[in-house]
Amino acid sequence: MCMNRRTKGRDVCVKIGWIGLGNMGIPMALNLVKAGYELTFYNRTPDKGEELAELGAKQATSLTELVNQSDVIFTMVSDDNAVKSIYIENGILSQAEAGKVFIDMSTVSPQTSQFIYNTALENGVKYLDAPVSGSVQPAKDGKLLVLVGGEEEVYEQVKSIFEPMSKLSIYLGNSGAGSNAKLAINLLLGITVQGIAESVLFAEKQGIKQEDMLTIINESAVGTAISKMKTPSILKNEFPAAFALKHMAKDLRLASETMELQAVGASANKTYQRALEKGLGELDVMAVLKELKGDGSTSL
Repeated sequence: MCMNRRTKGRDVCVKIGWIGLGNMGIPMALNLVKAGYELTFYNRTPDKGEELAELGAKQATSLTELVNQSDVIFTMVSDDNAVKSIYIENGILSQAEAGKVFIDMSTVSPQTSQFIYNTALENGVKYLDAPVSGSVQPAKDGKLLVLVGGEEEVYEQVKSIFEPMSKLSIYLGNSGAGSNAKLAINLLLGITVQGIAESVLFAEKQGIKQEDMLTIINESAVGTAISKMKTPSILKNEFPAAFALKHMAKDLRLASETMELQAVGASANKTYQRALEKGLGELDVMAVLKELKGDGSTSL
């Protein structure tokens, strides 16, 4: 990697490719551009890249063009099928020059991460699984937590690129370790959110106001950043998606497919799958409250 241009101590001459401009991908890519990186993006819906283009990012017309113009290629898409479509069906690993680095920041199964890592290895390119913990606001603020699996040497090569997007990146071990850690932290998140909902509903049925119970939670030893963050949504009974329930349901399903979940995790998985089946998937994860309350309405 060249050393002739530096911003805030980082080498920014590395050419970045970015695939996937969803709610998380856009602010993450924007933070890289604002940090001084030359970035080329590709998305199936081109107009999603308007803000990036205004800041000087380039739009590729194809995945092949993006890979050819980039040194390090990031993907941030919805699920395993989308990841496999990009890397395997479109063949970008086999088309890339040896030595290029691919980094998938999507939340997928560790089995998928290992499969793509092995395919990358066969084609002489490098691959990391690096999913993130955090929702849209931390993505905008550059305060995500990056969970990295793969070869440590590759992580050391690119870790400075994570800095504009994150408060911390952690190398966790071989390929799939990042994906496993992401499923583990989201398992805790799902359990925590369901626990908040159950506590509030229990208190409400015993005549305690929601706002009073939430004050008790937030001011007690069990108060957390997530309980404080979700308090306004609970009180308003409005659940615009910061982290959509469908993604939580997907992550818990992946965790359950990776290994048999224990009692609490298995219960949470069943609850979120029911909520998804009842049409609550596009709402925020806190809309699990509606499922537990018996309100299957998707109206806000």
